[in-house]
Amino acid sequence: MRFWLDAGCDGFRVDMAACLVKNDDDHAATAEIWRNVREMLDQNYPEAAMVSEWSDPDKAINRSRFHMDFYLNHRGNGYYSLFRKTSNDGNPLSFFSKQGQGNIMEFLDDYLPKYNVSKSEGYISFITCNHDTPRMTLGYDNSECKIAYSFLLTMPGVPFIYYGDEIGLQYFKLTSVEGGYNRTGTRTPMQWTNGNNLGFSNADKEKLYLPVDARDCAPTVENEEKDENSLLNTVRKVLALRHQIPDLQAVPNFEVIYAEKDCYPFVYRRGKYFIAVNPSCREVEILLMEKGEPVFMIGSSTLENGHLMMCGQSFAIFKSTQS
Repeated sequence: MRFWLDAGCDGFRVDMAACLVKNDDDHAATAEIWRNVREMLDQNYPEAAMVSEWSDPDKAINRSRFHMDFYLNHRGNGYYSLFRKTSNDGNPLSFFSKQGQGNIMEFLDDYLPKYNVSKSEGYISFITCNHDTPRMTLGYDNSECKIAYSFLLTMPGVPFIYYGDEIGLQYFKLTSVEGGYNRTGTRTPMQWTNGNNLGFSNADKEKLYLPVDARDCAPTVENEEKDENSLLNTVRKVLALRHQIPDLQAVPNFEVIYAEKDCYPFVYRRGKYFIAVNPSCREVEILLMEKGEPVFMIGSSTLENGHLMMCGQSFAIFKSTQS
């Protein structure tokens, strides 16, 4: 670790962080080793950071002293209910599906205890995807991805964008390579331009580790940059707001304003700002005794006389004007 830190590495993403010691069922010995690593970092590399692939912030952040812990897609947990949940016959039941059959309480019941137990010690890291998870585009179109990513980027903690998700890189079922199995389709090359191999390499396509998207409509950075309303430019706009507004950064200032079982929208506060999310394709209206001016919007939303109205597939950030 010292070698890479001395070479300029900013930190480490620790794969399978919970699996360091055999027969360590309560992870006490594993946590002791990671605490020792953190002590070394604090003393000699105070700017370095570690993020764990654990998805248990009490163990990862509080007991093992990681700076951050990924909120992973585990069947039945809050992340799964937001983005991946389906019925036995494959119908989408996730909150961010435009079908509008999700339940935000499944997320909050899982997330809030994790957030509350770790918020003073470190950060939960939401992910758009990772090398083990099918890309969001498996089942979500660009409009759904825009709203999902805007949510992820306005939550507390330290979000991670998996390469290519910002342009809508597609997930394809591919022949397994080097033990990738069904994860292989999430590991295809980045697509930069409309040139040879979509800008990834000038090699013959047969020599690529994995193929790029062969469709005429394959997303590329070059094409996305030309469209003001593209997924890429939407992500950039939300990231710019996050950098400009301290209340939308990593700080633990999350408060639920409106969340009801099987209902839309979801409204939450971040300091002087509140965010309303309606991923469903239905128009929704709720009583909301807040006053604010919109600073960013996807779709259309109005806040007047104690009523919030959101058209289908809408996302809005308001700055509070209440004293």
